[in-house]
Amino acid sequence: MASCSMRSFHDTIEEHGLTLDRRPLEILQVNVGKLCNQACHHCHVEAGPKRTEIMTLATMERLLVLLEETPSIHTVDITGGAPELNPHFRTFVTRIRALGRKVMDRCNLTVLFEPGREGTAQFLADNQVQVVASLPCYSKKNVENQRGRGVFDKSILGLQKLNALGYGRADTGLELSLVYNPLGAFLPPPQTKLEQDYRRELKTLFDIDFNHLYTITNMPIKRFGDFLKRNNQWDEYMTLLVNNFNPAAVDGVMCRNLISIGWDGAIYDCDFNQMLEIPASFKAATIFDIPALKSLTQQPIALADHCYGCTAGAGSSCGGALV
Repeated sequence: MASCSMRSFHDTIEEHGLTLDRRPLEILQVNVGKLCNQACHHCHVEAGPKRTEIMTLATMERLLVLLEETPSIHTVDITGGAPELNPHFRTFVTRIRALGRKVMDRCNLTVLFEPGREGTAQFLADNQVQVVASLPCYSKKNVENQRGRGVFDKSILGLQKLNALGYGRADTGLELSLVYNPLGAFLPPPQTKLEQDYRRELKTLFDIDFNHLYTITNMPIKRFGDFLKRNNQWDEYMTLLVNNFNPAAVDGVMCRNLISIGWDGAIYDCDFNQMLEIPASFKAATIFDIPALKSLTQQPIALADHCYGCTAGAGSSCGGALV
């Protein structure tokens, strides 16, 4: 949370005469585990190779029942960790697609080359899964500073592999989006301009095509929050977020039409609240405690000061800038 001298996010919302009301659910975001083949410096999940939290098939089965009963949800956003490392990932995706819903896979690209996961790219294409791929920069040096040695080259190979299957190419219906995270304690640059830069550099250097670039603000929590504190940048970064609060971004924040489900079935208002273990404001603790997902839509949204990250500058959501 912000230092005591800063306005709370709740007070800022009230000062601007704004409310954060829930809308009909459209996106079900599911964290299927914290196991990952990487351990990125900015990761708000604190995912890594030693994490053991993995969603069980029984929890997925319950989600599928709830999903089938909630026609307003058009997309299931699967995240991790590296979601593809969950042993039930393919079963879950196949069952969701059988219900006629879109699937979004938040892929770190290097997982496509992990032993036993070599066929993942083809599986994603066969099931028309939208791939949202992490690539925090088109510069090798910047990527490896954030994500580790060798990650950039393998990420480029992953993108080329996806392109070869039709991802990011015209008229294939296979959507490939890239995600940019700032490399330090600053806000993302304008999304449209940065997308042009990515498109030019990746095409020129590697003949890579993609559909969209999403700029996402680093949240001052978990691994990035620890980085800020170690470098005595916590107050400076929080001040930056507070001073750049944008009332226009509030309308599009993801918690309005999204519910986030933890690997254990716990219910949260967003992915960031999940990682801070800030429970949703309603009494139900897990998906096993509710009769239907639509019962959540009339409940208030739990707010905290990290919410400034979603409303600073152009705003930030799992789908990029908001204004």
